[in-house]
Amino acid sequence: MPTFVKIEEGKVDKSTFDQYVPAHQAYVKDLIAKGHKAKTGYWAQLGGGMLVFEAASMTEAEAIVAADPLVKNGCVKYKLYEWKIVVE
Repeated sequence: MPTFVKIEEGKVDKSTFDQYVPAHQAYVKDLIAKGHKAKTGYWAQLGGGMLVFEAASMTEAEAIVAADPLVKNGCVKYKLYEWKIVVE
């Protein structure tokens, strides 16, 4: 399956953002359970982070990102890319 990367930047205050982190983490765990090999994290230096996951197509990847609680609740702006891995 292709790999996709959502690069995100927070757009709300920390207290609002933090309300949705547990739901985001549960969502990523569900993606893992469904076989999407998801990983999520944040940048040490700046506000924002990344979600890496597998999906069958860009259409499926867009749907996965749209259902992320951080996106659904307007906490982040993001860009979505298909990542072509050349060495593993």
